[in-house]
Amino acid sequence: MVSILNHSSFSLSLILSLCSYLLSLHLHLPFSISTSSLLSRHTSMDAIGRTVEALRVGGIIGDVIDFFTPCIAMKVTYSSTDVGNGYELSPATLQGKPRVLISGCDMRDTFTLIMTDPDAPSPSNPNLREHLHWMVTDIPGDTAASFGTEIVSYEAPRPNIGIHRFVFVLFMQRGRQTIIPPDSRDRFSTRKFSQENDLGSPVAVLYFNARRENAPRRRR
Repeated sequence: MVSILNHSSFSLSLILSLCSYLLSLHLHLPFSISTSSLLSRHTSMDAIGRTVEALRVGGIIGDVIDFFTPCIAMKVTYSSTDVGNGYELSPATLQGKPRVLISGCDMRDTFTLIMTDPDAPSPSNPNLREHLHWMVTDIPGDTAASFGTEIVSYEAPRPNIGIHRFVFVLFMQRGRQTIIPPDSRDRFSTRKFSQENDLGSPVAVLYFNARRENAPRRRR
């Protein structure tokens, strides 16, 4: 799959067709997902490659998830601040729930959104990895997380030591009301949760960095 992203001779339509096929196989959907609905018309193969590379460089692929192909557009906004991979946000900005928009899919699809911190309590000793900050299930496609069911309430990030990564992971569900809530926020595993709830690979992932106000600008 990596070679597909890196080889210029493969077109975006081929990647999207493959993504559609894999999703249909995994989810056994009673309808097909058109390639045009998987990503917005402005998404390019280069953009997919840049997204995956940013997640790899940031350690999200490895520490939280395995390699995947983004198939759905997800936009995360805190107040008026859009989240981009690797951006640094102030904890003061993160006190309220973000607005999470999902697009490029069918309203009959349902999604689960997870937000975790893989650097708790500190990047050098993440013995609570991952700490679960938020979970919303049964989000209808082409809507916002606010239309889903919050099964783990939002906990605002408050990093005390070092620079923490906060990760939003979006999964497509097999059906509505199929997700079993986790037992604890600490030592949560996105991979294990996906396996236990038969969610497969993520369809969208986004992360940002945050550190304690006035803390040194380094990871510890």
